[in-house]
Order: sequence, then structure tokens, then C-alpha cells
Amino acid sequence: MKHQHLVADHAWTADGFLDAAVLEAAHGHWVRVEAGADIGGAMPAGRWLLPGMPNLHSHAFQRAMAGLAERRGPAGQAEDSFWTWRETMYAFAGRIGPRELTAIAAQLYMEMLKAGYTQVCEFHYLHHRPDGRPYDDSAEMSLALIDAAREAGIGLTLLPTLYMSGGFDGRALAERQRRFGHELEAYLRLVERLRLQASPMLQVGIALHSLRAVPAEALAALLGSGLAQDGPIHIHIAEQMAEVEECLAVRGARPVEWLLDHAEVDCRWCLVHATHLSASEAMRLAASGAVAGLCPTTEGNLGDGLFPLEAYLGHGGIIGIGSDSHVSISPVEELRWLEYGQRLATHRRNVAAAPGGSTGERLWQAALAGGAQASGVSIGAIAEGHRADLLVLDEDSPLLAARNPDEVVDSFVFAGNTPLVREVMVAGEWRVRDGRHVDEDRIAGRFRAVARRLRGA
Repeated sequence: MKHQHLVADHAWTADGFLDAAVLEAAHGHWVRVEAGADIGGAMPAGRWLLPGMPNLHSHAFQRAMAGLAERRGPAGQAEDSFWTWRETMYAFAGRIGPRELTAIAAQLYMEMLKAGYTQVCEFHYLHHRPDGRPYDDSAEMSLALIDAAREAGIGLTLLPTLYMSGGFDGRALAERQRRFGHELEAYLRLVERLRLQASPMLQVGIALHSLRAVPAEALAALLGSGLAQDGPIHIHIAEQMAEVEECLAVRGARPVEWLLDHAEVDCRWCLVHATHLSASEAMRLAASGAVAGLCPTTEGNLGDGLFPLEAYLGHGGIIGIGSDSHVSISPVEELRWLEYGQRLATHRRNVAAAPGGSTGERLWQAALAGGAQASGVSIGAIAEGHRADLLVLDEDSPLLAARNPDEVVDSFVFAGNTPLVREVMVAGEWRVRDGRHVDEDRIAGRFRAVARRLRGA
């Protein structure tokens, strides 16, 4: 990896913008970040530099079906919901093999980089052939994602996902779910195999699809295994009221309440969605040090509901953002709709901001820190010892004209959908230049061919 010496007018740190910033990267990490130091031969990087954003929740294959589930079902059928959308998703997933997954994921990861994401947590449950039989190499679909991340140049936290049952009652997986399923021992072998692939750009954690998909005894056995003793742990939880009601009926507690009572939930955990929390659950989750993984564009698209953001932040809770089903690939839009949902619910503005503070800055910094924690990687900050990720905003954009340092992040988040990310660096390597990915034409061309094949066009 190249040795980089950069200078910038303003570089974002945890304390706000550092003026006249001098940055030095070696071996993919920042080794020097300071203000005003004279350094010969340094490359001017731009006026406004921000840390790259971690994306803490992704199902890569779903990018290829974005926009294909937006027609209402016929009269007489159940109202459209998450559960009817899920049937469309299952049918689409059944057409995807390793080659298709690599092409789709590489396109997605390229789009993430262009939007300002530099790390992705891939919540991966598309393990086997469509009929449920394992591939000759049981890790083949996981390796397809690793290849895609390497092609695009994004950091990857791979989260192979345990999926065992079709509901809280322990019923068998439906036909369309069989390619997701593992017995616990086979799952542990997969995780062990994938951890042999770990590198500075690849972290391998574990994921539980949901409480309804992992029986209580399997959860206890997994968490007691050696493989669960380090690295991130992610779980879908409390996304839908039907899930909350079924958990209450079968286990006698709400999902987040039950998990906090039966697992040592701590800073390594990311509870994805956690949409439907009681006041007690919000307080307890915040106190645990876990990350609430929020995906506002997907949660809005699926009609999930609104996370109790104000109360959770008031308890000191940690948040991060993800693009989940990828109906949008934009950290700006996730944060904007996180705040706008609260405004619609409370009839107030600047709900996430501290008194006298900036809404955009608080959300951006919170998502950087929470996303880094959920990723299990030292990212999300332009600071010595962290991975050398950054994004350069387009200083010539009219949307950033005449902006002071204390106005830039708010303008970036709330001034609209015009792309404002001009350059992106990951681990000291430039991956996006002048708004284009360095390998954009090849990756996009392959994706188009795969999309046509999947649709039979």
C-alpha cells in the first residue's frame, strides 16, 4: 500500500473540523494527523475531508431486486407487508448462484464507495444451492462476497448467518428457506473456515438471523463456543410487531427483553432494527453498550415502524446505519430519514441534536462510531492508528457554496440528493476519483449482463 502525504483545508475529527490538516498514511493506517505542520511534497486533498462511513447491515443479493417489489397485490390477498415482500425476496434469491452473487455484490460495493461507505457488514445467509444442498465447497457463496469486496476495494466484515428454524415454535424451514439453513456444527465449521481468510480488509464475525430462526438451546451453544468469544455478533431483532407478538406468546417476553435476559449482550453486539422497543428495553439496550443497527430507508420501504431514537439517545445509546435491502445506497439518506421519521412522529425539528447543537454533525459522528464498533475494525475516524479511510466532498458544488465549517455536515446531510462525494480513499488507496470508481465500467458492465440473465431478458 502506498505511503500518502496529504494536506487539506479542513479534516473532520471527533472534535469537529481540524483546520490546515496534515495527514500521513503508511501501511493503510493514519500515522500522523495534525494541524498546520509544514510538510514538503504533500498532495492537496481538497477543502472538506470526512471519515469514511461504515455500513453495518447489508444483504448484497437484494440490490438486484431493488424496485421490483413495489406493486400492490391483487384484491382479496393479505395487505402488502414485510411478510409479502419476503415471498418476493425468496423467489428472487432462488435464482442466484456464486457468479451472480459476485457480480451483484461488486456493483453494490462500488456504489457504496461512491456514496461514502468504506466498510460493509455483510449479513450473509444465502449459503447453499437453491434446493438446500451444499455446494461442493460449503464456503463458495461466502467466498463470492469476499471476491466482490476485494474487487471493489471496500473493507468487509463478513457475518455468516445461522438460520435453523422457520419460527419461534421450532418448525422446519420452508422450501424457499432451505438454502439458508445450517445445523450448528456445520455452521461452526463454516465460520472456522472463513476466519482463515481474515486480513486487514476482512473481518469475520458471526450472525444469528433472528430469535425466531435460532432455537434457544442453539443460541446458548453458539455463544458458549470458542468461535463466539471474539469478533462482532449481529442479530435481526424486533423488526416487526408480528415477531414481537409471537415471541411474547412462545417465550413469555419481548425479543430484546428475552435476548438481554439470556445472553451477555455487550459492545460486540449489533441489534439490527430493534424497531419495536418498550421504554425498559430501550434503556437496557443503551446500558448494554451494544449498537442499535438502524436502516431507515429499508425500514420505511417495508413499513416496519420507527425506532425510539430520542429516548434511546437520551439514555446514551449507540447507533449505526446500514442500507440493508439497498433500495437506497446513501449514508446521507439513511441519516436524513432517521431524523425525518422522528420529526413526523413528534411534530418537532432537530430531534437528534443536543441542545444548541447540529443535527447533521451528531448523527454523522454517532453513525461513524457505532458503525466502527459494529464492524469490529478501527475505522470511522481520521485519527492516528485508524485505517486510512476518507472521503473528499465536492468543494465546487453549489450546495456547499459559502458554507462555514460548522455548516458543512448539515448541508451534506440535509441539502438534497446531488452527489457530493468526489473522492474516496480506503486503507490508503484511492478507490473513487472525480466521482467515478476506478474500475466502474467493468464492474457495471458485468452487473448489467447478470441482471438481464436473472430477469430472462
